[in-house]
Amino acid sequence: MYYLSHGAGSSQPPPRNPRRHRHPPRTVHRLADTEDNEPVTDLFTPLLTPEGRALLDEVRGTDPARELAVATRLRRDHPAELVSAALGQARLRQRAVAKFGAEDAGRMFFTPHGVEQSTRASVAAYRAGRLRELGVGSVADLCCGIGGDALAMARAGIRVLAVDRDPLTVAVARANAEALGLDGLIEVRQADVTEVDVSSYDAVFVDPARRGGHAGGAARSASVRGGGRATGGRIFDPEAYSPPLSWAVESALRARIAALKVAPGIPHEAVPGAAEAEWVSDGGDVKEAVLWFGTAPGAVRATLLPGPRSLRGRGLPDPEVRPVGRYLYEPDGAVIRAHLVAEVADGLDGGLLDPTIAYVTTDEARPTPYATGYEITDHLPFNVKKLKALLRERRVGTLTVKKRGSAVEPEELRRKVKPQGPGAATVFLTRVAGAPAMLIGRPLDRR
Repeated sequence: MYYLSHGAGSSQPPPRNPRRHRHPPRTVHRLADTEDNEPVTDLFTPLLTPEGRALLDEVRGTDPARELAVATRLRRDHPAELVSAALGQARLRQRAVAKFGAEDAGRMFFTPHGVEQSTRASVAAYRAGRLRELGVGSVADLCCGIGGDALAMARAGIRVLAVDRDPLTVAVARANAEALGLDGLIEVRQADVTEVDVSSYDAVFVDPARRGGHAGGAARSASVRGGGRATGGRIFDPEAYSPPLSWAVESALRARIAALKVAPGIPHEAVPGAAEAEWVSDGGDVKEAVLWFGTAPGAVRATLLPGPRSLRGRGLPDPEVRPVGRYLYEPDGAVIRAHLVAEVADGLDGGLLDPTIAYVTTDEARPTPYATGYEITDHLPFNVKKLKALLRERRVGTLTVKKRGSAVEPEELRRKVKPQGPGAATVFLTRVAGAPAMLIGRPLDRR
């Protein structure tokens, strides 16, 4: 769980008044050892007791700046470890609001890795809905983590077997199913997913760990191969997932329906021919890619949330390069990841500014949910002095800088042009027919 130290230079609790402290010393329970034999301290189970739940209610919404004062006060009547665990959980719940919403996050339990790696609720709900539409009534959720996807599937009326190897993660997933009243549809099991018989389930869902170090609920450690791990612990090599993508694909091919969650940066050549590849964005941010089995082998789609709106690939050739028109369209990130810019350009009757840049230009404004449109007022060769003079002349103080195919950093450009005034504009730093260029414009009304 999440631990906090209170007091300068020491993690020791302040002295207690023996008359006021009514609780005897409490044994710190330990879960099973991790794979590298480091013990996992279990301070989670006490949070589920009446005392722990009361503490969670009391520290709900605690301002981080007041944690020390709150901890000092609560330690007079409660064990220091339990107070720290409750405060840590309160902070995790605050972080989880962005993914799960305030109502669910306020009732659920989290680990730091669980908050970071769990699926956004809106994305999980979309995927659960699609499984339901495919006639799935039961799913084996392998590498379930803290249970975010299992919760969404259960809410869609699907019976779920949620499996994870990590004892603490399993305990948190089980507590979340109970907290949201879905434990009747979710069975949480601690096991190695490679040893679980899933033949009796309609579908398999696998969400392998894609970060190095502690996986927070990975099913099986996989050695990171040369070049597989990126800065910050992210893993780009699908065979370095835990479990490896090849194992997940083998499991998927044995199921009637399967969905494998993978990183959105997965190379298209790594997508199995038997899979349908779907890239999903939420509010314009690309969240994940999913490999579907038992649906449409070889198909590609980009799905945008909220909606959902799905753009399916039609195998179109690359759009032609054409001169800058009056309008510019920036395709959604899921569209770009899915290599479906040609489908967007075809729907807009547009072309590309440059053969290597995913900006579409048109002479007419046309509504599309798959790209954000801008009216272009100026097309100039890249020149900071000219841009600064133009922005000063138009009294532009709010400047949005977008770049694609340019080495210039947006913040550096803002410092140099020093925008001032009541106006607003968007500048695109890009290439036009291979040459560095600046396109200045304003967003189109998307209604």
